[in-house]
Amino acid sequence: MKPKFGPAGNSDSFTEKGYTSTVDAPKYCSEFGLDAYEYQCGRGVRISNDVAEKIRSASVEYGVAMSLHAPYYISLSSVEEEKRKGSARYFLESADAIRRLGGARFVVHSGSCGKQTRVQALSLALETLQYCLHELDSAGFTDVVVCPETMGKIGQLGTLEEVMELCSIDERIIPCIDFGHLNARTLGGIKTEEDYSIILDTMLNRLGYERASHFHSHFSKIEYTEKGEKRHLTFEDNMYGPDPRPLMRQIAARGWAPTFICESDGTQAEDAKMMKMIYEEELNLL
Repeated sequence: MKPKFGPAGNSDSFTEKGYTSTVDAPKYCSEFGLDAYEYQCGRGVRISNDVAEKIRSASVEYGVAMSLHAPYYISLSSVEEEKRKGSARYFLESADAIRRLGGARFVVHSGSCGKQTRVQALSLALETLQYCLHELDSAGFTDVVVCPETMGKIGQLGTLEEVMELCSIDERIIPCIDFGHLNARTLGGIKTEEDYSIILDTMLNRLGYERASHFHSHFSKIEYTEKGEKRHLTFEDNMYGPDPRPLMRQIAARGWAPTFICESDGTQAEDAKMMKMIYEEELNLL
């Protein structure tokens, strides 16, 4: 097994190449030698059965694994119970959509702290996630994998440890490790191969080999301020990290097979291809 690489949504070059519909996204990915694609539902799950079936069929034809980003407004840690319980509806919509797309994973934001302590926010998020999983099971979505994401702003819930806690409540939960977010919220804390190794070892120790070695990931270089994440950049940026090469070296050495979704600003397919090339270079050096 090898890692999968692909973009979050479509790069600027998607339309430049003449494509007009996301139905063509799997074909577009294949032109870059990519084998993953994350369908974006951040502003709501709106995909017809016809479009979903066409994307699913194309993803099978071109060997592209599908995942989905759930709505941004899911609120696992809201102090308002109605908002927390309402998140279950978005979980169900996301699960239904990714199943129709032929995939199994959807990514969800971990939440925010607001005026709560981090401990209080995490407690509410754990309770809400458990409730949402129960609703998924009741609706027959026992095969759908939920991926809580590490977040980029310091005030948000979503440190590595907090995501590990969210993953601890059920074996079906696999983390979405956003290395750009972790780097931004630690103000540039990911610099060396050892920094990456600590993150990977934390997953291994907390989740076990099977889940850790197949984790979901977002990757991009991200500009940050004293509050954490500011904006996504491209791999051409040399001021902000993190550098993907030490991570690819670790993944190759460990023989792990995660899914890497690139979230660069407008060059996500191109940069995903670069990540794959770096991985293959490091693999050949072993």
